[in-house]
Amino acid sequence: MVNAKLKKYAFLAILAVLFTSVLAGWNDSQKAAPGKEKARPIIVQGPMPIEAENFAKRLKNVKEEKSGDFVFYKGTLDKYPVIVVKTGKGMENTAAATAIAIERYNPIAIINQGTSGGHDPDLHVFDIVLGKRTVNLGSLKTADKEAGQGIDPTAWKPMDLMASEGSAGEDPNAEKARYYEGDKELLAAAHEVKDMYTKGKIVEGTIGSADVWNNEVDRIEWFHSKFGTSVEEMEGASAAQIAKSYDVPFLGIRILSNNKVNGGKYNPNTAAANQDYVYEVVKQYISYKSK
Repeated sequence: MVNAKLKKYAFLAILAVLFTSVLAGWNDSQKAAPGKEKARPIIVQGPMPIEAENFAKRLKNVKEEKSGDFVFYKGTLDKYPVIVVKTGKGMENTAAATAIAIERYNPIAIINQGTSGGHDPDLHVFDIVLGKRTVNLGSLKTADKEAGQGIDPTAWKPMDLMASEGSAGEDPNAEKARYYEGDKELLAAAHEVKDMYTKGKIVEGTIGSADVWNNEVDRIEWFHSKFGTSVEEMEGASAAQIAKSYDVPFLGIRILSNNKVNGGKYNPNTAAANQDYVYEVVKQYISYKSK
């Protein structure tokens, strides 16, 4: 009986020591945590495989995760966490992929990049536009016309859906375009490395987005005149809107794959060229954060 009691007390003593050691280790880890905070990743978005996978192949220690149709390539660049997101085409896909990425990974910044069609006649295939501003070209309000009075897209007005919580169609203050400003630090990083890009020029401009493929030159020129657009694509404005709602720094970087207003023919190799440049932008941005 005595031996049984001794064994019991010894067992309890061992448990107490183990518990104390674990607790001490846990406390030490908690104390060390503030000085060893995990770096928040940089998100790089690309709609199609040719606009995302070339970049993802350049990361190290890549692990692939999925959510719905969205693919997240988690890796490192210069030992810093970078996640490439294949968002899929279109505004809805990109908005959803952006929200998921922010909620799941808590990024420090988002770069939306890929190909685009030119609106500015001074820009040519392989030129790159840094999104000083991004705007939704699909948020429009038509003129009041009765049956038989026809359709006049040139009379349509921009409509700011974020102007109020009421009906944007009935609010005269909503009859304007909402522009999302590119993050200044991301823009600075992009300018720092622009001399490394030799396939075209790099300019700041306005990126327009909508679930519309515009082939009418007059309509393209109307957007260029009314909204000040340099290029158009189908994703950036929705990503910018979601990033803004979470207060995450955002920048769009788009390369011209074609330009109908000056006869620039489509070239699919532009997608890889843009990712090569964005790779340098991300490295430069990482150098900022490492300091």
